Amino acid sequence: MRLQSIDVLRGFAVLGILVMNIQSYSMIGSAYINPTAYGDLTGANYAVWLLSHLFADMKFITLFSMLFGAGVVLMSGRREAATGRSASVHYRRMGWLLLFGLTHAYLLWYGDILYSYALCGMLMYLFRNRRPGTLILLGFVFVAVGSAISLATHFSMPHWPPEALQDIEEDWKPAAEAMARETTAYRGGWIGQMPQRAATAIFFQTFLFPIEFLWRAGGMMLVGMGLYKLGVFSAARSKAFYGALIAGAALVGLPVIFYGVRRNEALNWDLRSCMFLGVQFNYWGSILVSLGWVGVIMLVCKTGALRRLTSALAAVGQMALTNYIMHSVICTLIFYGHGLGLFGKVERIGQIAIVFAIFVFQLIASPIWLGRFRFGPLEWLWRSLTYWQLQPMRKGG
Repeated sequence: MRLQSIDVLRGFAVLGILVMNIQSYSMIGSAYINPTAYGDLTGANYAVWLLSHLFADMKFITLFSMLFGAGVVLMSGRREAATGRSASVHYRRMGWLLLFGLTHAYLLWYGDILYSYALCGMLMYLFRNRRPGTLILLGFVFVAVGSAISLATHFSMPHWPPEALQDIEEDWKPAAEAMARETTAYRGGWIGQMPQRAATAIFFQTFLFPIEFLWRAGGMMLVGMGLYKLGVFSAARSKAFYGALIAGAALVGLPVIFYGVRRNEALNWDLRSCMFLGVQFNYWGSILVSLGWVGVIMLVCKTGALRRLTSALAAVGQMALTNYIMHSVICTLIFYGHGLGLFGKVERIGQIAIVFAIFVFQLIASPIWLGRFRFGPLEWLWRSLTYWQLQPMRKGG
């Protein structure tokens, strides 16, 4: 039996992820970490960036990571209750997710998260039976390791050789030639994009994963396991509890993040001050804002408000894998050269308009699909491969 509150939260998270990912689909990669690297950052464009940074940047991926951890506990628990074992099914499931992630990263979009989730899921599964408090504490230890690596990198920079500083400076704020090279690649045909896409995907999977993704995503999966065991994601806690989560986001999380923005702006987004140290305000503040979003969604589910919207979000959540990959299909057709070729041509205000259009489409299409079928297309494939048996697709079939 599905928990609708988890589906609603997952649907909300997968839609929210696009608010940030749209920047990577539509602009050079450096613009994601340094908003001054590319495009206009004034007026409405600045407002879009600031609101996205405050309410979305690292927040929805944190939500999704926590829910992934909750899903590991939920699904392994059900499997163990039925058969006494869950490891073989879990590792097959993660293995296929790993393959989906590799396919996504190299054929569609380098910013794939499925590869990292599969590897983290393989490791975090080993902790699933720990007590909630232990899981949450261990999760924050993981998150702290990621923060410590970033801080150590910052404080070591004065001792770097000049060529290393130059290399990272080019990533932070690339020269016109590098921007033109990336823009030309993604405005070109699918084959022509491959070297640029593959090089970035390899960097993410081999360098960034062990120093960043493992600790942040893995840690938040452990936190999610603990919160699930405490009934946080099933809307089982009190209204006061969820209200406290919202208050923590509003009174601590958002002010900390906003202070980080003002600090980085005062330093003119200088590499040595902002790339590794300046991100810490959002790195930690985003966790509180993510929990604030949990509070909002759980209160909505608990009170039964906005039922048409929550029903649609639940459908989006049930098809999270399909909808996530659909983001890449739609956006690469809009921005890359094998489609409309608008890479680098759409400012942030236009990007957010595209995001909302995709929201509306998926909120309408997902319930229609699930009115006829048991699973989303990719969910059906993933489930069939995991169990080595074709799953019934049509309802009533």
